Amino acid sequence: MTDASVPSPGTPQEVLAGLGELARRVRAAQRATWFPLLLLGALTLGGILVGRLTFEVKTVPCPPGDPAAGAGCTVISQGSPFYWTIGLAVAYAATAFFFLRRSRSRGVGSPVGPYVLTGIVLVGLVAATQAWSLRHGMPNPGEPLDFWGLRLDADSGTTLFLERLTGSATAVGLPLLVLARVERSRVLLLFAAVYLAIELVPLGPGGWGIPATSPWSAVPHFAVSGALLLLGALGFALAERSGKSGRS
Repeated sequence: MTDASVPSPGTPQEVLAGLGELARRVRAAQRATWFPLLLLGALTLGGILVGRLTFEVKTVPCPPGDPAAGAGCTVISQGSPFYWTIGLAVAYAATAFFFLRRSRSRGVGSPVGPYVLTGIVLVGLVAATQAWSLRHGMPNPGEPLDFWGLRLDADSGTTLFLERLTGSATAVGLPLLVLARVERSRVLLLFAAVYLAIELVPLGPGGWGIPATSPWSAVPHFAVSGALLLLGALGFALAERSGKSGRS
């Protein structure tokens, strides 16, 4: 019987440090935050063109007592809920497909499941809210807005906030918070918070010197949020590439 030397596994601290480094490498290999941000940024900027193509001006009866009741009131509508519902659903499905292929090629799992599931569920909730509120068509001036049975003043601050909240803030911003959580990324968490703040800021039509009656009145809002998403995609892509160079 002979004695053989067995390599020491190291101290518990060294083992834990090695496991921590391995976990960081796995998370780095799983990440591709730039891809969903790129899709969402392109979709947001595309909303400018959709708003231009769907721009419509109507003359409708004014509410009783309005000085312009005889001449009628002008109502401006633009945008398409179908564009956002279908576009966001496709974006989340494409993100799931991209991460699935990436995980198979690299041999590591992907944490994107909760992000995609949350996104799709919230897109469905936003679409259902819009469909309920507009099931009888756009309300005329002075008419209340039906928000899941609540009759709200269409021009009140609360209603305007709910309209902003039940839009991209919910369908895009909240899923980004989930992605930041599963990726344990403080940078993405800060980015998502900035995006939510921009979406919830009461920026109405008429910014940048563009009148509210212009077909391009939605440009300021979409341009700011879309540019933020694209810049975020670029930043995360460069960070991922830099991380690969540092590990090679």
